[in-house]
Amino acid sequence: MPPSLPTAPPVVAALAGGVGAARMLQGLVQVVPAAGITAIVNTGDDTVLHGLHISPDLDTVLYTLAGAVNPETGWGLAGETWHVMEALERLGGATWFRLGDRDLATHCYRTQRLGEGAPLHQVTAELARSWGVGVRILPVTDAPLRTRLQLLGGPEVAFQEYFVRLRHEVAVSEVRFEGAGEATPAPGVLAALEEAAVVVVCPSNPVVSIGPLLAVPGLADCLARRRDDVVAVSPIVAGSAIKGPADRLLSELGHEPSVVGVARWYARWAGTLVIDRADAARVAEVEAEGVRCVVTDTVMGTPGRSAALARVVVDAAR
Repeated sequence: MPPSLPTAPPVVAALAGGVGAARMLQGLVQVVPAAGITAIVNTGDDTVLHGLHISPDLDTVLYTLAGAVNPETGWGLAGETWHVMEALERLGGATWFRLGDRDLATHCYRTQRLGEGAPLHQVTAELARSWGVGVRILPVTDAPLRTRLQLLGGPEVAFQEYFVRLRHEVAVSEVRFEGAGEATPAPGVLAALEEAAVVVVCPSNPVVSIGPLLAVPGLADCLARRRDDVVAVSPIVAGSAIKGPADRLLSELGHEPSVVGVARWYARWAGTLVIDRADAARVAEVEAEGVRCVVTDTVMGTPGRSAALARVVVDAAR
């Protein structure tokens, strides 16, 4: 039987993707009871490798909230070993996407349960329970959703090939979300967005982490209806991404890689944008986009700083 959905509305619904989102959620659980948080997580990064269904963003959120994530990378498991990858390399197999020995167990379990007919949201709930995670983690959809990037002067590639194999060092001319038009939100996603006291947009890449969520029919319209309660955190600080290629992707796709560009990107459905003190001089420009602006420290170098940012974000919706 699938796990029952909680009847009490969440205090916070968070749109999440990547390491920045995981750290934001790590802060939120210090401010809001874990049972009052629903994380709606990007699955556009999902891939199949070695016959296994891999959900990198779901797992990064899961491992971080479980206190088991590798603190040096922000993804994968702490204290991991690599015997399978070492053996696979000796055999000449594909090892450009590194999977640790214990991490492989997660992918094996997910693949087994999906093969048995369980939907992704149910498998995710089972994994969260096994790790003792109290936050409700939902994939944005149970349907296949894949981020595809057209390389400038080159082929179209899947997200993980762009991000990991090519180390996101190649220019991109277009991004699309394969399967989005046919997808439906996973059970509980729209209800969480509609009923939450505040909707938090984590400091995730607007193009390839938040973009796939918005591409699923119904999500953007739901957010637009809740616009006054939607608080986004800019992943861009002083014109640069804290981690990853968000600044370069924005620029390559014709958008300003700044807090003003993020405000413009989010303006239709986010009423408030939280920016770093390094961008305090641009408050008026942000608000000229029709978005209320809050200035604070947004770089989450420690759990304490994550919690401090979470308090500001939750208070901003009040």
